[in-house]
Amino acid sequence: MTQPRIHIVTLGVSDLPTSRRFYEALGWKASSASNENIAFLKGAAGVLALYGRAALAEDAHVEDQPAGFAGVTLARNAGSKAEVDAWFAAAVAAGARAVKPPQEAFWGGYSGYIADPDGHLWEFAFNPYFVFDEHGNLALPDETP
Repeated sequence: MTQPRIHIVTLGVSDLPTSRRFYEALGWKASSASNENIAFLKGAAGVLALYGRAALAEDAHVEDQPAGFAGVTLARNAGSKAEVDAWFAAAVAAGARAVKPPQEAFWGGYSGYIADPDGHLWEFAFNPYFVFDEHGNLALPDETP
């Protein structure tokens, strides 16, 4: 059996060109596999896909509910508090809505939240207890307490 992986995270969006420009402004690179109906954006460790919200709901055979907190956030971990601040500022400059400015967190780290043009929440965080591997991927401990 192979290790569990997430290869693609797909976000349902209301305006594909606007969302694509937003994520490209944050450094995601569009693949030539993208077209007028879907954008595949390559990051260092995975793919973010953007697809029309109504079409995504139809494909999954679920009702397209009004936007609101869906109980899901996406996260990007930084190597420092300054990096969190820089990402937060870049996202807001690209059109994100500031939800919670970066600040000291109760768990000992530093984090803030933005909402993308469709309200999808992103947490930018520095966790002093996490390290990165030689490829920049989050390296969690293998053992459980």
